[in-house]
Amino acid sequence: MQWWVLGVIAVAVLAIVVASRLGLVDFSNKARSSGTAGGAMGIGDEVFNPQRHEAQIELDRQTILPAPAPLAGDGDKGIYNGVVRINLDEK
Repeated sequence: MQWWVLGVIAVAVLAIVVASRLGLVDFSNKARSSGTAGGAMGIGDEVFNPQRHEAQIELDRQTILPAPAPLAGDGDKGIYNGVVRINLDEK
């Protein structure tokens, strides 16, 4: 193997590590399944108890996906009842 091939591989690995540390890429496994729905038991639940299987799929989906960010037009959803108080005297 040529010395420059090792150099190219080292630079690529270093670039991947730096990009991961800076948050530019994410290598975490977000598709892992829980222990209750994996393997043969998941197949058994799908066939003999489909409601439990569908509930587990929904739980996995809600766990993996983040909550949607609030939008500008959503309003306060009744949290503040339309009143915002700013007290500048307290520190």
